[in-house]
Amino acid sequence: MSGSTRRRFLEQSAAVGLGLSLGAGLPGRAFAANDKISVACIGVRGRGNSVMNSFAAEQDCEVTHICDVRESVRMQRGAEMEQKTGKKPKLVNDYRTLLDDDSIDAFMVATPDHWHAMLTIEGCLAGKDVYVEKPASHNILEGKTAVAAARKKQRMVQMGTQIRSAPFLREAVEYVRGGALGKVIYGKAWETSRNGTVHLAPDGKPPRGLDYHIWQGPAPERPFNPSVVGSAWRWLFDYGTGDLGNDGVHRIDYCRHVMGLEGMPQTINCAGGMLFFNDDQQWPDTMLVSYEYPGKVLQYEMRLWSKPKLFGATEGAAVYGENGWVLITNRGWKAYDADGKVVREGQSDIGQRAHIRNFLDAVRSRKRETLNQEIYSGHVSTVMCHAGNISWRTGKKLRFDAKTETFDDREANKYLGREHRKGFELPEIV
Repeated sequence: MSGSTRRRFLEQSAAVGLGLSLGAGLPGRAFAANDKISVACIGVRGRGNSVMNSFAAEQDCEVTHICDVRESVRMQRGAEMEQKTGKKPKLVNDYRTLLDDDSIDAFMVATPDHWHAMLTIEGCLAGKDVYVEKPASHNILEGKTAVAAARKKQRMVQMGTQIRSAPFLREAVEYVRGGALGKVIYGKAWETSRNGTVHLAPDGKPPRGLDYHIWQGPAPERPFNPSVVGSAWRWLFDYGTGDLGNDGVHRIDYCRHVMGLEGMPQTINCAGGMLFFNDDQQWPDTMLVSYEYPGKVLQYEMRLWSKPKLFGATEGAAVYGENGWVLITNRGWKAYDADGKVVREGQSDIGQRAHIRNFLDAVRSRKRETLNQEIYSGHVSTVMCHAGNISWRTGKKLRFDAKTETFDDREANKYLGREHRKGFELPEIV
């Protein structure tokens, strides 16, 4: 019996003796009622700080490690967490030091997009459960590998599209799937806003206190640029996924969820481009993407230069049936009959605390099916964003094979993945 096998056997035996549950025999630490789940938070500058504090607010959870490549950020967040909870987390620069730490139960990942899948994969392979911000990956192959790693190690992995756990969305789903709209065929998701321009500063040297080597990670080597590392990474091919993967993933996700589209689309076709801005960003500012399913169509519209709203919302989704339609925004929903009269509506918060609670409950129970946005579902919504971007880059309508996760076009398949920088190679899951 190997050391790890013996350790697992002893843990399971002890759990049985104490009356604890390991959740249908899946590997994972047995938690007593008063045990706290230990979470290492990776990437805590902006969005990550908000999510980290939501974890810390849960009574059965403790943020034990803070990992960020910026020394000033991790020191500030560590001091804030100590003031808030009375305990100072361990401050870590290199995430790799967390992998073999058996005291850590889960990772929270809120880094730039090019790190999302890699940290999910490495976390799963190290036996950690993972809560990862959207999008789930930088490209389709990374996302596919993350799903494989989660399955191989039987990890609980949740993508941070938090509206999946909002009460109002659950109401909308029940209303539509209950047949109130009759046959549902068409859905439309959108983003409309006036974004700012993106102008890169000259390249320079990394400032003291920033580990630029780790920040780059699997992305191609390039000189340090303060604008890129600051926030412009989102709009560049090597690091981000454009606004389709940034904001669109939310709206596409809840549109397809309400429509009952749980699998991959069959065909993807995108029109658009950089039609308004003349700056340094590489991803489009205008997109109209059509996703075809058997008997149903979902469209996504993006206008990053346009102030007019759709249905009074800068971002949202509309789902149409033969007897009416439903409007979904980030905090509520309304159902209209065939004459345009509001017949049902509801509102709630966006679901962030509930989404994290849902993840923590699954970490305890080891029941993957209880996750509201389990990694494969998050991967589907993320693939839809990648596929829309690839259709735009190739200028082609593409057919997607859900089994192989490849396109029917050689040029499109070149964008499925990329070569990772030495030292940050993509693992092969067998």
